[in-house]
Amino acid sequence: RAASPTFGSWIGTELSADNRRQLWVPPGCAHGFLATSEFAECLYKTTEYWSPPHERTLLWNDPQLAIAWPLEGEPVLSEKDRAGTPFAHAEVFA
Repeated sequence: RAASPTFGSWIGTELSADNRRQLWVPPGCAHGFLATSEFAECLYKTTEYWSPPHERTLLWNDPQLAIAWPLEGEPVLSEKDRAGTPFAHAEVFA
């Protein structure tokens, strides 16, 4: 939401079986995750069915967003994540 004072900002938190936290991401907001273990399970509850034509991918390491990923070495990325769009060129939703 371009009019939001936090537009282009990020927050991070650890979700684990031990801390039992969940994260709610409002519709229209970007989100991403990094598995820091050999095995991870990620479950989504959504407001709509997945629609591949409507999916968008931001560049995970965009310098404008400057996300402090807790990385040890190079991440394993999908082709989709490697080809993400820089934030400055991303489609903005109302």
